[in-house]
Amino acid sequence: MAETAVFRLLANIAPFLQEKVNLLSGVRQEIEFIRDEFERMSAFLRVADAKEESDPQLKVWVKQVRDAAYDTEDVLDKFKLHLADHHGDGFGGFVRKIWSSIKTLKARRQIASEVQRIKSRVISISQGHQRYHDKYGTLEQGSRSTSVNNAWYDYRGDALLLEEAKLVGIEKPQRQLIGWLVEGGPGLKAVSVVGMGGLGKTTLVKKVYDDATVKKHFNSHAWLTVSESFRAQDLLKDMIQQLFKEIMQPVPVGVETMSIDKLKYLVNNFLQEKRYVVVFDDVWNVKDWEAIKHMLPDKNCGSRVILTTRFTDIASTCCEENDGDVYTLMPLSSEESWTLFCNKTFRGDLCPPNLKGISLRILKRCEGLPLAIVAISGVLATKDQSRIDEWEMLYRSLGAELEGNDKLESMKKALSLSYNDLPYYLKICFFYLSIFPEDQQILCKKVIRLWIVEGFVNAIEGKTIEEVANGYLNELFNRSLILGAERDPDGRPRDFHIHDLMCEIIVSKAREHNIVTTICRQGSRWPEKVRRLLIRSTSNNIEYSKRSSRLRSLFVWGPMDSFPIASLRELFRGGLKLLNVLDLEGTPLEIIPDEVFKLIHLRYLGLRDTKIKMVPKLIGRLENLETFDLRGTYVTKLPDEILRLQKLRNLLSFHFKSGGIYFEFEDFSGFKAPSQLRSLQSLQVLWLIEADQRSEGEVSIVKELGRLTQLRELGIGDLRREDGVTLCSSIEKLSNLRILYVISTKEDEILDLQSLSLIPQFLRELYLYGLLEKFPHWIPSLHGLVCLVLGRSKLRDDLLQSLQELPNLAKLTLDQAYEGEGLCFKAGRFQRLKDLLLCKLKGLRWVRMEKGAMPHLEALSIRNSELMEEVPSGIEHLTNLHTFELGDMSKKLISKLDREVPDGDYWKIAHIPQVRICHPVVTVAVTDRPPLSSQSQSQSQSQSLIVLLRRPLLPSFIASVHDTNKQISNLFVYALGWCGSVQESQLSPKVDKAVAFGTPKNN
Repeated sequence: MAETAVFRLLANIAPFLQEKVNLLSGVRQEIEFIRDEFERMSAFLRVADAKEESDPQLKVWVKQVRDAAYDTEDVLDKFKLHLADHHGDGFGGFVRKIWSSIKTLKARRQIASEVQRIKSRVISISQGHQRYHDKYGTLEQGSRSTSVNNAWYDYRGDALLLEEAKLVGIEKPQRQLIGWLVEGGPGLKAVSVVGMGGLGKTTLVKKVYDDATVKKHFNSHAWLTVSESFRAQDLLKDMIQQLFKEIMQPVPVGVETMSIDKLKYLVNNFLQEKRYVVVFDDVWNVKDWEAIKHMLPDKNCGSRVILTTRFTDIASTCCEENDGDVYTLMPLSSEESWTLFCNKTFRGDLCPPNLKGISLRILKRCEGLPLAIVAISGVLATKDQSRIDEWEMLYRSLGAELEGNDKLESMKKALSLSYNDLPYYLKICFFYLSIFPEDQQILCKKVIRLWIVEGFVNAIEGKTIEEVANGYLNELFNRSLILGAERDPDGRPRDFHIHDLMCEIIVSKAREHNIVTTICRQGSRWPEKVRRLLIRSTSNNIEYSKRSSRLRSLFVWGPMDSFPIASLRELFRGGLKLLNVLDLEGTPLEIIPDEVFKLIHLRYLGLRDTKIKMVPKLIGRLENLETFDLRGTYVTKLPDEILRLQKLRNLLSFHFKSGGIYFEFEDFSGFKAPSQLRSLQSLQVLWLIEADQRSEGEVSIVKELGRLTQLRELGIGDLRREDGVTLCSSIEKLSNLRILYVISTKEDEILDLQSLSLIPQFLRELYLYGLLEKFPHWIPSLHGLVCLVLGRSKLRDDLLQSLQELPNLAKLTLDQAYEGEGLCFKAGRFQRLKDLLLCKLKGLRWVRMEKGAMPHLEALSIRNSELMEEVPSGIEHLTNLHTFELGDMSKKLISKLDREVPDGDYWKIAHIPQVRICHPVVTVAVTDRPPLSSQSQSQSQSQSLIVLLRRPLLPSFIASVHDTNKQISNLFVYALGWCGSVQESQLSPKVDKAVAFGTPKNN
């Protein structure tokens, strides 16, 4: 990770020397010498990055390089501060100019002195570099981290020990995998099992491999552990040993000395005309698969290959070639986790009442990861069950336990394998994520913007810096290091989270490498040189250190009502002149402190969800600002001085007055911007600007938008009918536009968008809120469109006729967009649609899906359409539908879903795994329902009704819900943590209390 610091330094030195800065004699040459030395060291740093974990001496050298790069950058930036003084005009300006000259001379002498010291350090570090260069010789540069100590793999066998704990939740994936292996066509087929480390991929596949049905079905069997540092020759020799041992014949003579080509030939020849199954466990690289796949013959004997991997791209690539299947292994459910926890901790006995609360809290940290549950349970099993304080202490200090407890070592090693393999530029990006709180969904776009302003992202010719950063994020997803939650319509993750225990590890690593320092309580120790500071304390007495003068990033995230504003001002007075990032999201800040506008190096200013009402004119001083986030504030107007921010790339400011489910015009507001927006030529994201009226002679904001040709995301509100032609003209000039929001000024205001002729070819998402006289003629031409949302359009013509040919449409929302009686989805249309929402279509009486329509639909929601009295006709044809939601619909429609009602509609939805019936107070959901088929008909009779409490409910209401659904076998009631408790004694006797109170569902 030191290379990232060096890369950033070299990027800063180049313009510093090019600008002919007035330096004392000889200083320029010494800075050039320092630059050259860092350039020479940077290539070797890539190799050192992979070696440092296993070499303490090398680790010290890398730290020295990193610190020297940081210190050099600080010296240069401090000097830039002295050059940035604004003198003004008149006599006062003349005096200030003289005084500034004196200060600048002092600064030049100071930089000369500090450069001399840094040069001496760099010479010493370079000598250390020479020693290590001699030690490691000509290691291949830029290779992946194959140097990870092999001791890391001594713990892989521990995954198989999960069987000893009677691993739960394995039956369903086991049946699925066995089915894929023994069924299907005669051709060679690959099956991939993918998931993050510790999920039990190896354990699952081992159970499948050892299953009697599988053993009997195949003639030859081989289990091969690939791992990160495998050698193809060793793998092939191992495979030959297994194959010949199985038939009780000696291994051919000379195998130990055979070339790799002869070994492949021997394997291939042995497997000819045999039905074989081969497991490749823990595949780390597509090239590894490429190196071994050609030795496997395909003689139409029904042979199978199984792979386990942490990488989604490897899983998909291997299976695409052989028309195979990918099984994404998921964490255990709450119930399964609790069973496994009790089996291991209490040897299968019930949890003692005094330990139930703390046990559930500890279990939550495991997030369904079997290896984590088993490891932590093993520690708890040795503790005195009467000493709840010991259990509480382990919960509080789990991060420290991961570092020092031998019983947790195997779990830590398993989780660490994925990030140890990361290239240098991704490691710092991953460890940087430690700034985000546990249990928080992290917005992908925010992470990308922060990585960019922190200088972590390397420019690549032909790509924007955002596209490169997005590639970094995708690689972390691919490696299962971060877990996607909500996704955009085109499948791209919108946000993600990090497993709780992985968070503990990266927090430790971030602290070790001085990436992020966290202050979470009074008395927290500061490292010698703080670069990035995260404050999560609610104490008014945090002692801020003078070391903060080197601070580059400051994050203050705390409870809205308890953050100490006085402490923030004290920190500013301590000197934050080198700050690049300032994020005060969620604090009760009402006024931006004047000290903020002295931070000329600031590139990111985050004020989201603060109480800021006004942005002062001083904002114009922040000329290096790239992201200005005002979402959720009360700012309604920006000053003209915002136009000085020539480097601004992201400007976000909008406010929701309420958190309602449905869009309401009166609840949504953007901001008024100054004229001459064309000055902001770097803008890529602009949310949400208001198309307000201008005085005579002023340039229209709507017209100015056409000058911002770099825009990729645009939200514009308060649009009037007369603005339509001008907006269309501007949109035609925005060739890079990907996302477009257009909102009319009020509910009955017409959006006139008919004059648009030249359509942005990259547009992926379109949101139109406002009255439409007729459907825009250009929308069917948006072949790249993946998401379309129409709100309050109130169209009378058949919408679907115009939309059905969109080749990539994945999400469609019609919210008060159609006033007709029926919608018919034609056969063969909407081939890629996955998510369909029909909301507040007051005139809608029927929906019909012809067979072959929407074959990939996964989620269907119909809300507030009271005239509908039966479920959509043809819904039984939607075989991929996994969620069906009805909200505030007619009682007649709901009653027809009762299985026991004669001539009801239940049979139409019996195949859908999850059905939700939403009311203003509760959501009733029928879940985990097997497909309706001949082999599962009996299983489908045992279904579950889940009531998710959205507000405190009267126990009598709960009972009545149960009594009105007697055909359902069980009622599981889960009281969500934020909605108030329900006592066990208050529930209906028919409620399964063991489930209701034993293992609460996550929100």
